[in-house]
Amino acid sequence: MATFKVQGGLKLKGELHPQGAKNEALQVLCAVLLTAEEVIIENVPNIRDVNILIDLLRDLNVKVNKIDKETYSFKADDVNVDYLTSDDYKYKSSRIRGSIMIVGPLLARYGKGFIPRPGGDKIGRRRVDTHFIGFEKLGAKFEYDSKEEFYRVSAEKLTGTYMLLDEASVTGTANIIMTAVMAEGQTIIYNAACEPYLQQLCEMLNFMGANITGVGSNLLHIEGVKSLDGCKHRILPDMIEIGSFIGLAAITKSEITIKNVSYEKLGVIPSVFSKLGIKMERRGDDIFIPSQESYEIQNFIDGSILTISDAPWPGFTPDLLSIILVVASQAKGSVLIHQKMFESRLFFVDKLIDMGAQIILCDPHRATVIGGNHEVKFKPTTMTSPDIRAGVSLLLAALAADGESTIHNVEQIDRGYQNIDNRLNAIGAKIKRIE
Repeated sequence: MATFKVQGGLKLKGELHPQGAKNEALQVLCAVLLTAEEVIIENVPNIRDVNILIDLLRDLNVKVNKIDKETYSFKADDVNVDYLTSDDYKYKSSRIRGSIMIVGPLLARYGKGFIPRPGGDKIGRRRVDTHFIGFEKLGAKFEYDSKEEFYRVSAEKLTGTYMLLDEASVTGTANIIMTAVMAEGQTIIYNAACEPYLQQLCEMLNFMGANITGVGSNLLHIEGVKSLDGCKHRILPDMIEIGSFIGLAAITKSEITIKNVSYEKLGVIPSVFSKLGIKMERRGDDIFIPSQESYEIQNFIDGSILTISDAPWPGFTPDLLSIILVVASQAKGSVLIHQKMFESRLFFVDKLIDMGAQIILCDPHRATVIGGNHEVKFKPTTMTSPDIRAGVSLLLAALAADGESTIHNVEQIDRGYQNIDNRLNAIGAKIKRIE
C-alpha cells in the first residue's frame, strides 16, 4: 500500500495539462472488440483502471501495440473467447467496474459474454440491471450464478427493438449501444445517458461504420450493420481532473492555468465552481484561475442558501461533488451538498471535520458546509483514501493544511489520476510518495 506525505500551506503556480478522460477510455477501449481491423486510440491516460483493462484485452488475445506514451493500436482479429471462463479472467475483470463494458461488444460479435460481479469504488449501491435488461430486450438470454457471482449472456441472434431505460446509466447505455450496433434492424434507446463520453463513443462507432443518430440527446436511434471497420480516435481531456484542478487552485490560493480543456464539453462545471466565488477566465481553450485570498459562496436570488446537487448530464457530475465539498469548506458562506446518486460518497467528511472543517453530515446523501473563509487553516492529520474522488478531495485538503498530512491507500487515487504527485510537485507542491 502506497502513502503520500503532503506538506500543506504552499501556494502553487504554473500550468497543468489534463490527462485523457478515464470514463471515456474505459468505453472506447472495450469498443475495439467490435472489429477485426486496427483501431488507434490517442490520449490514453496512464492510470491503474485503464492499464488493467488494456492488460485484460491482451489476455483476450487482442494485439496491443503502444505507439507512444499516450497512443495505442488494437487489433482484435483473433479473440480468445474461451478465456472468458478462466479463473484468471474472473479475477482480473472483477478488479475494475469498467470491465462490464466488455460484455456488450463480445455479445454483439461472438454471441456471448461473461463477467464476474464488477469491482470499483465502494461508494454505495451500483446496480447493473440496466445492462442486462437491455441485452435481454435485444434477444439475449441472461443467467446469474449467485454462488460464483458470475453473469452470463448469450444469443444466437440479436434483433433491434425499442427500450426505455429505467435509469440513465452511463456504462449501461454504452454497453447497450455497443451491443445494438450490429443487431438486426433498428434499436431505439430512450432515457439514454448523453454525457460527452457517450457522445465520443457514438462518434467513434459511426467512424467505424455504425449508424447512430440522436447523439448528444437522450433518444438514440441505431440502425444495425453487419460489421465495423477500424478507425483512429482521440480521447477528450478528463473533465473530472479539470474540475479537481479548479478546486486545487482555489483552496491553495494558487495561480494555475489548465491547458487544452475542450471547454465546450465541460457543460455546467465552470459555472458551478463560479457559484462558490471562484474566479476563472477562459483563454482560448485554456482556463486561467488567478490567486484569490478568499472566495464567497453565492446565495440563491431570494437569499436562501445555495444547494449544489448532482444530476444526469447535462446536470452536474456526481464525480465532482466531493471536490466541491472540500473547496466550499474554506469559502465564505454556506452551501448544502446533495449527493443523490450514491449513498456512501459523503462518508469521507469525518476526516475533513477532524481537520477543522465545519460540516454537518445530515444523512448519507446530504452535507451542510459552513465555510471557514480561510481564517483557520486545516489541521494536518493522517487519513486513508476510500475511493478515487474522495481521495483527491483529501489530497486537496492536505495541500491546504497547516503542516504535514499523511494519506494512505493512494492506489485509489492512482486509479483515476495519472502521476498526480509528480505533476503537482512540478508547480510547487511537496508530495512524497512512500511505497
